[in-house]
Amino acid sequence: MSRKRPPPLALTRRQALASASAAFAFTVVPRHVLGDKEATAPSNKLNIACIGTGGMGGTHVREAATQNLVALCDVDETRIPGKKHPQARTFQDYRKMFDAMAKSIDAVYVATPDHHHAFATMAAIQLGKHVYCQKPMTHSVYEARRVAEAARAAKVATQMGNQGMSGEDTRVLCELIGAGAIGHVREVHIWTDRPVKWWPQGVPRPADTPPVPANLDWDTWIGPAPMRPYNPAYHPFKWRGWWDFGTGALGDIALHAIPPVAWALKLGRPVAIEAEHSGHNGDSFPAWSIIRFEYPQRGDLPPVKLVWYDGGKKPPRPEELDPSRGELPGNGRILVGDKGKIYGTRLIPEAKMKELKPPPKTLPRVPSHYEDWFIACKGGRPACSNFDFIGPIAEGVMAGNIALKLGKRIEWDGEAMKARNCPEADALVKREYRKGWTL
Repeated sequence: MSRKRPPPLALTRRQALASASAAFAFTVVPRHVLGDKEATAPSNKLNIACIGTGGMGGTHVREAATQNLVALCDVDETRIPGKKHPQARTFQDYRKMFDAMAKSIDAVYVATPDHHHAFATMAAIQLGKHVYCQKPMTHSVYEARRVAEAARAAKVATQMGNQGMSGEDTRVLCELIGAGAIGHVREVHIWTDRPVKWWPQGVPRPADTPPVPANLDWDTWIGPAPMRPYNPAYHPFKWRGWWDFGTGALGDIALHAIPPVAWALKLGRPVAIEAEHSGHNGDSFPAWSIIRFEYPQRGDLPPVKLVWYDGGKKPPRPEELDPSRGELPGNGRILVGDKGKIYGTRLIPEAKMKELKPPPKTLPRVPSHYEDWFIACKGGRPACSNFDFIGPIAEGVMAGNIALKLGKRIEWDGEAMKARNCPEADALVKREYRKGWTL
């Protein structure tokens, strides 16, 4: 069964309503009807394995338990909730888990540090397993391309863990834009308070080398990244701020914040990226950054400039925003169109929102981000943040980190995964992996 990106936003009301009717009328067809005699019928539960069981991985475990949780894997034994799920086998290395249980697993959740995302995901895909991988999908542009291609070839159901894509706000935004509420959108501003108060960035690599805790398989935690001595500055949470393991504030939040806008505006890969920042030492990400993405014309839709802010930086406060709303919060978005602005999911000034007739609900609603994936795994329509849809967006976000690291504007050829004006970017598109790890 082919996997396509979510239905594009309709250009006319008639097309929109037709699209919505088709989307709401989907049927979850048993895969054996389509010729897959060994597949589990959708009325049955999926056999699910969880790779990474701390943090967001804990949410995955709870969701997997609504199906049939068969395996738990985490390099840190203290984070594996084995006693709560005695029916699930436990592992510290997902490669060993797949070796032991490949025939017993239908689908996999991945919630590792970013540098393992592509490896755990690819291992599952190559065995024909459906995959739900936490954002930012992968650690690099090359990995995002490879993983999406592999998933498409294997015809597995995929979903990236950006839960807002399944929410009502995302659909309202798309429907407002589709109805022409602010005309053609020319600019987008998105900001986040990360990494402020979450993890340190702009700091030197730790010099001390404490012993590795007995409960932790440090060699497997390092995985494909360059070997570094164990330090609590990396595990269990602060890895996000280090180039070797994480993808910084951009990787943490941009693939929550950009995809709803990309869906509404039909954005794919950017054609140019420019970054300014507080400075970095090559080990950890800068304390703050402002990254400007340029997207080309798409059919009759004009070019778009998207500006990303993190580390406490924000766009100017819109004059149209009611004074009672105070200063801009730590996280938010503003879309600037020919005929007005949207702040979050509301037109500003507020009087315009009150005058607006709500547009028709043209996009399908889903029960939850997890259920959306379960439906896809059981033969239904593709999940809303499947890899065909999210892959090009993830590539663009990871290219943003290339511009950030190089500190210069790059003219980006997204299809070729190359910076036309910057050959030194090639080494950041695809990095070398530690011996014993290949993708």
